Amino acid sequence: MSTVVALKPARVAIEKEEAAVEQKIEIAAPAVAAPVAATPAKASRLVGALKEIALNAIPPLLGLGLLIGLWGLLTMKGGSIPSPAQVWAAAANLFADPFYSNGPNDQGIGWNVLSSLKRVGIGFGFAALVGIPLGFMLGRFDFLSRMFDPVISLLRPVSPLAWLPIGLLVLKKADPAATWTIFICSIWPMILNTAEGVRRVPQDYLNVARVLNLSEGKIITRILFPAVLPYMLTGIRLSIGTAWLVIVAAEMLTGGVGIGFWVWDEWNNLKVEHIVIAIFVIGIVGLVLEQTLLLLARRFQYETR
Repeated sequence: MSTVVALKPARVAIEKEEAAVEQKIEIAAPAVAAPVAATPAKASRLVGALKEIALNAIPPLLGLGLLIGLWGLLTMKGGSIPSPAQVWAAAANLFADPFYSNGPNDQGIGWNVLSSLKRVGIGFGFAALVGIPLGFMLGRFDFLSRMFDPVISLLRPVSPLAWLPIGLLVLKKADPAATWTIFICSIWPMILNTAEGVRRVPQDYLNVARVLNLSEGKIITRILFPAVLPYMLTGIRLSIGTAWLVIVAAEMLTGGVGIGFWVWDEWNNLKVEHIVIAIFVIGIVGLVLEQTLLLLARRFQYETR
């Protein structure tokens, strides 16, 4: 009898241990099953992301396909315009060595594009150094705005190429004259957009600055610049698009190394396939420049945050 009594505590202890083990298994089971349950959710998110990518990519691809299809139909019976297949074959040969150099008048398309971008960068940089501070001044001071408005209204509609002879007359060289043309066509959007951004700064901000007795420099750097930056970037984006348009025409007239001169030289050599290739190259470079600045402008649009 004493033996049975002694075994009871041991049996109770064993039963308690079994119950604890079963409880641990039940607690651990959801943790083990969780990754399995999460797998369908991850798969659905992946499918949603792929659908979004497809919806964004399909319309542009269809548009390009339609363009190439119409181009192929129009050139199916021959003619002076090369077919897509002919342009593709010429592009394969052209881009096999885009950076060759056989003298100043015989260089690859890569060097010509870089030369044009260099002119655009220099002219655009000078335009930014002058146009953005001038836009701040015109937006900040009403007297200066009324004084310069007639001058800007008179000069802004003038075609940029009309300024090219003035640049040739003053600068005596074709390369700086083309840069001058970029400068004069790029400066107006920067001035107007920056000035408009300064005018749209809430008056309450400026009233607080007066109460705090801030200097004009701190008003510009701490209040005006952050608020005007989206407008300023919009002006920069418009300016770079205009500059890239103008440089092609300016280089056709001035000569030298550049994508505009290269197009005109290929026309003189009757290489129409290369002209079509240059049209696509000019468009792609302009699109990349504009989209880069557009993304930068969206980064500083506070409404989208």
